[in-house]
Amino acid sequence: MASKAPRLRCLYSSQIVSSTSYKHHTTRSFATEAPTPIPNPRRPTTIFRDRLNAGPSLDDFITSPPSAETSVPITDDTFPTSSPPLRTATVGPPNRKRTITRLPSWLQTPIPTSPNYKRIKSDLRGLNLHTVCEEARCPNINDCWGGSDKSAATATIMLMGDTCTRGCRFCSVKTSKAPPPLDPHEPEHTAEALKRWGLGYVVLTSVDRDDLADGGARHFAETVRKIKDKAPGMLVEALTGDYAGDLEMVEMVAGSGVDVYAHNVETVEALTPSVRDRRAGFRQSLRVLERAKGSGAGVTKTSVMLGLGEREEQVWEMLRELRKVQTDVVTFGQYMQPTKRHMPVHSYVHPDVFETWRQRALDMGFLYCASGPLVRSSYKAGEAFIENVIKKRKAGRDVAMVEDVGGVEIGKGL
Repeated sequence: MASKAPRLRCLYSSQIVSSTSYKHHTTRSFATEAPTPIPNPRRPTTIFRDRLNAGPSLDDFITSPPSAETSVPITDDTFPTSSPPLRTATVGPPNRKRTITRLPSWLQTPIPTSPNYKRIKSDLRGLNLHTVCEEARCPNINDCWGGSDKSAATATIMLMGDTCTRGCRFCSVKTSKAPPPLDPHEPEHTAEALKRWGLGYVVLTSVDRDDLADGGARHFAETVRKIKDKAPGMLVEALTGDYAGDLEMVEMVAGSGVDVYAHNVETVEALTPSVRDRRAGFRQSLRVLERAKGSGAGVTKTSVMLGLGEREEQVWEMLRELRKVQTDVVTFGQYMQPTKRHMPVHSYVHPDVFETWRQRALDMGFLYCASGPLVRSSYKAGEAFIENVIKKRKAGRDVAMVEDVGGVEIGKGL
């Protein structure tokens, strides 16, 4: 038995050594030939872009004849009832050609090149200011920043940063739940820049800041006061958000010295849930305009986009609701899809349709209506406001003065 034990131990030990050496042999790669690397297939970085480019084109939305349910009918039979055929072009590298649709001729604008445009852009970068003209990719930036002369140029300054807390489906402004904090020097910098430019009319707007207790209303009002201190003759329009329905904040901005208080309803009531952020509402916007009017704002204004699928009776109802809250000015413009991530254009509305709605708005009692494919809420704001609103209001005051004093007494004074 003693002579057999070592043999048994030797047998077991050889198995253990063999097993151990096998494990050791497989775990240390440098003791064996390097294994052939298995390729790790990476997803092509362009696959998502290719899928977007291969998706629906503008032809799917604008070249087919509009149906009675989705188009805005026109009562005048001479007006066109569908968009004209649009030109197409083939673009892209040889292996990924795609067809794009050219915009209608009435939507094409020149590339900005004027000296005034370059000067304003340079000053904005130097003072770290933002404009909705750039952030929202407005097609009228050359006309507004250039102006027919220095005093006719207009600009729309976007306060409180370039990041919004809301995500409307039509807007290209960046969004975040927690934007950067406010710049305490922004009111002073904005007033100084506007004084330097010598603009005749300026529009102040802002991103929505639901992360702030007051929605940024105090910051907005302070900017208006700074501008009026440095340039008393400059007309200031405040294009504000709804401040989450806090009407006291509306009163604060309306009482800061603005000449025009603007808040956009954007679209008809039926389309509001699918177009605007869920925290916005058509009725809430009406309450904002109503409170602004009752808080001393001389002129209230709102803007509407067409081409989203609105129906004629819906636009009529929207205008009636706006008149109920004494809105003075309304503008109509064509919705333009900023990127493929945003909601598509339902239809390109013909200029004659815009003219029809302009006349209808004036007939309903609106003091002024700007309506056209390229009209935006602040497009050519200086010329439109000065020529069509201030003059009419001034003429109304003069007439009232004559009626109060009496024509005979005025004649003696002259």
